[in-house]
Amino acid sequence: MKKIGSVLTHRMVLTGLAILLQLGVLAVAMTMFSQYFIPLYWCAMLLSLAAVLWIVSSSTTNSGYKIAWIILILSLPVLGGVLYLLSRGDRFTPSMRRSLRRMETSMKEALQEDHSCETVAEELGTAAGAQARYLEKYAHCPAYRDSRVTYYALGDDCFQPMLEALRSAEHYIFLEYFIIQPGEFWGAVLDILKEKAAAGVDVRVIYDDIGCMFTLPSHYDKELRRYGIRCVNFNRFIPVVSTVMNNRDHRKIMAVDGRVVFTGGVNLADEYINRRERFGHWKDSAIRIEGPAAWSMSVMFLTMWAFITKKGEDIEAFRPSSAPLFPDRGWVQPYTDCPWDDEPVGETVYLNLFNRAKRYIYITTPYLIIDEVMNTALINAAKAGVDVRIITPHIPDKKTVFQMTRAHYEPLIRGGVKIYEYTPGFVHGKNVAVDDRYGTVGSVNLDYRSLFLHFENGALLMNDPAVMDIKKDFLETLEQCQQWTLEDCRNVPWPQRLVRSILRIFSPLL
Repeated sequence: MKKIGSVLTHRMVLTGLAILLQLGVLAVAMTMFSQYFIPLYWCAMLLSLAAVLWIVSSSTTNSGYKIAWIILILSLPVLGGVLYLLSRGDRFTPSMRRSLRRMETSMKEALQEDHSCETVAEELGTAAGAQARYLEKYAHCPAYRDSRVTYYALGDDCFQPMLEALRSAEHYIFLEYFIIQPGEFWGAVLDILKEKAAAGVDVRVIYDDIGCMFTLPSHYDKELRRYGIRCVNFNRFIPVVSTVMNNRDHRKIMAVDGRVVFTGGVNLADEYINRRERFGHWKDSAIRIEGPAAWSMSVMFLTMWAFITKKGEDIEAFRPSSAPLFPDRGWVQPYTDCPWDDEPVGETVYLNLFNRAKRYIYITTPYLIIDEVMNTALINAAKAGVDVRIITPHIPDKKTVFQMTRAHYEPLIRGGVKIYEYTPGFVHGKNVAVDDRYGTVGSVNLDYRSLFLHFENGALLMNDPAVMDIKKDFLETLEQCQQWTLEDCRNVPWPQRLVRSILRIFSPLL
């Protein structure tokens, strides 16, 4: 009975009941106003027409979203406009706009002295300089040299180094994660956080409320605060019939004293270090950055903290008095992407890499749900003789998303792109290696949600030795993969192919 009670009182059950209640109220209201069906019908039709005109006239909305929404509204002319009105979760209020401006201003002020794109251009050439310039101007994220990057080919490999870094903290620890789940991984981290907080270290945690909906109790932030750990959750979920919860904090940042940071695909849950098996072997990746570049990600955390708490921070007070230097390394440019500034930083970083490739592009991604711009960039590179290879999972974590991923295989393979699936299990790393010169590791999936709806982060590597580690890991992983061919795509039963075609059309909305 106790177990049944805990299930019935779980926040997901209560949330579902609240939404069902709202739908019931809506149904009753529609029945009560049935005598006004004709005028309500025409009002709904006019609303749908206005929605289509608004979508067409938008100059910033991604074309994939436009096409998907227009098809949906024209297919459901009575309800389409209402659905579109309810789904304006990617638009934000004046208050949020002001908070966003404060985030941008804080980033600029904290990192303005570190800008160095001209030096990048002098040392690495105009192509690298242009990429660095873009991130400095539009994401306010400078490039750094003399920082050391360590690449971890598995989440298992970074577990102990993460704990060691946390134990070394003297001033502050910042954690920002999409998913936290009690278990061996989080338990080991939490023990250190409690110890450090008791010793006077400033320990702060940000977690995404929807990302942790199935893994943490509703008010876990309060529990952490009882240990002296300052904690907030991003965009707390409100059970209303709306998709205003669309924008999530998908970033993965562990920052210690502004001197060392970890980022990549690894969340703080046991499957990410293969202590718990969910979808076969979990293939993830991460990097550790030590040196001047670590400060940049500490600033990213502090600006997000100020955004959520609506309280200003003296960011300069957290800048380390000195940072360890690692000469003769390449350039590292940590970056962040915000879904509310109409600047698709994550996608642009990828596109710049793809468009400048001359020899090869090696991509690892858990999802492959891309728009026509990225699809064309990959195919054009392959047609120009670039060796374009992509690794995706063979065992899915979400069956519908898996079908959408496979729906994108055929046009890419037909254009010369080689696609492989990791047969032992699920790939969660988000890595790119290009021409032995460029690479990126971070939280940005190759799907619409990561590229356009989520807060994300990553690190661009230019002439850094870690690029070769990413390449080596890719080629070794390839040995455990099976390649997909056009024949494989065409041998799929026609009902499944039809479903995949439909999913591909509406993938920007899912």
